[in-house]
Order: sequence, then C-alpha cells, then structure tokens
Amino acid sequence: MKKLQAAVLAALLAATVPAAAQDFPTKPMTMVIPFAAGGPTDVLGRVVAQRMGEILKQTVVVENVGGAGGMTGLKRVADARPDGYTFALGTVGTNAQNQSLYAHPAYNSATDFSPVGLIAEVPIVLIVRKDLPVNNLKEFVAYAKANQGKMQFGSAGAGSATHLGCVVLNTAMGANIVHVPYKGTGPAMQDLVAGRIDYLCEIISTAKAQIDGGNVKALAIMTKTRSPVEPKLPTTIEQGLDVQAYTWNAIFLPKGAPDAVVKKLNEAIVQTIKTPAVRERLEGLGAQLVSDDRTSPKYLGEFVKSEIEKWAVPIKASGVTVN
Repeated sequence: MKKLQAAVLAALLAATVPAAAQDFPTKPMTMVIPFAAGGPTDVLGRVVAQRMGEILKQTVVVENVGGAGGMTGLKRVADARPDGYTFALGTVGTNAQNQSLYAHPAYNSATDFSPVGLIAEVPIVLIVRKDLPVNNLKEFVAYAKANQGKMQFGSAGAGSATHLGCVVLNTAMGANIVHVPYKGTGPAMQDLVAGRIDYLCEIISTAKAQIDGGNVKALAIMTKTRSPVEPKLPTTIEQGLDVQAYTWNAIFLPKGAPDAVVKKLNEAIVQTIKTPAVRERLEGLGAQLVSDDRTSPKYLGEFVKSEIEKWAVPIKASGVTVN
C-alpha cells in the first residue's frame, strides 16, 4: 500500500511540473542587475528585459542592487525562491572573477545558481580623463609609472570586471595605482568625465558615447581584435602590451529551479537575442551576441567553471585580494 501511495504521489508531482511550466509565468518577474542604473550591465539588461517580457507576456521588472562588486545583487538571487520569478543578469566579475579575488565570496558561482543562458561578450576599453597628458598606451604606461603615487582609477566595485581589467593592466605595467570602487560604472564615469579620477577600464557599451562625445580619451581596446564600433582604436597587443579584459552577460536562476522553468526562460533568451531590433541595439553598443551553440544552460554551466579557472591565474599573480 505504501509503495502504491508513493507511486501515486510521484506521478502527481511529475504531472504538475509540465503544467506549472506551461503556465509560467503567471505574474511579473524580477531581473536583478547587480550594478547601479546607467552602467553597461544595466543598459544591456534593460534591452533584454523588455524583449523577454514581450515574449513571455509578463513584465520583467529591473531591480538594481549594487554593492560588493555585484555580489550583493547575486546573493539576493541565490537566496530567492527558485520558482523562476527572480533571476540575475550575471557578468564575468560577479560569476567568475570574484571567486578568486575575494577571500570569502558570498556564494559559490559554480554550485549556487541554475544557469539559464549566455547572452553576449563585451570588450573592455582603457579610457582616461580628457586632460591627462597622454595620447596612446605607450605614453600612458610611461606616465603611470612616473606618477603612480598620485593617480587613481575607478571601477564598478571591488571584484567587478572593470576592477579586474585595471588590475591586470596595472600588473602588466608594473604600477601600483590607488583603486576607487563605486556602486556601478555610472557614477565612476561621472567622476572620470569631471576629472576626479584618472582612468577606467570600462565596458565599451557605455564608454562609446563618452568617447564619441569627446568627454574622455580612449587609448586601447583590451581584446585580441579591434571592436567594430571603434575600429580605429588599436588593441593593447598592437601597442606592445599583452593584456586582455572583457565581460560577458548571462542569466542565472537560484539553485534548484525546475528544469521546465529553466527551459522556458532559456527559450525566451534565445528568441530575444535573435530579435533584429535587439541585435541592432546591442551590437551598436559593442556587444558580441553569442552563437546558437553557446546559448544552452549546459554550456553556460561549463563556461562559468572554465572562466573561474581562467581568471584565478592572473588574479593570483596580481596579489590583489579583497577581504
């Protein structure tokens, strides 16, 4: 009898999962963006959130939860109910680099989330205040080494991709520059434009408008190839410094989310990045949308593990640790 009851219960539970997934979502969802409004992650996230909402026929509310290099927002999602209604827009900083940078990370990126889908990769660009007396990377390196005691660089927060971009740059230059962390690169960019800090290793999505407007000077793209949106800007490698920095964006649910819900959100992400208007908008910001073979939850899970291992090497070499 007990075996029969257990079998009946299991069958009922199995039957409810597809039904729940078929109905999902039945109310608005929340996308937690782990940085302040106006930054590159926020800009990309809002474009994606709007289209996902249209596809899923429910509003996707954006909630900016900055702090601790993005860990505050990701921790909020890790602790949320795994029902599909709260998910995070993670980055290389929040889901890979911080695992080695922080002495005590707030979560385990590889095990505390249900990966949903990778969206895009975005180059990082070295930009400086417009009155800094340098015009290329070689001049910047010489100036930084001669003036490192009085220079400052900003970032979206300790452990963010913009922080680590400058960490690997400073290590390659052999310079020790004071770090000023912000709650997102929106406020950091404001201070760079105002001349209160000297440079940023900024994601090109938000740097481009300031570069094109003449509010900051761009010195180098920190990837192997030039960016299509700033084709005249040489790479760090072209200018004699073998250093790379980038970010990526992906959707994560709390650990334990039902497979059917993960599948439905993943399908919405894939449809979103295939939407012509979305592609045009994000590619115009410098984002490189991922190919079809890189959009699955399984791929994202494996990708995160590989990125954690990859970034552990330069972080350890830099000697930088955040307590």
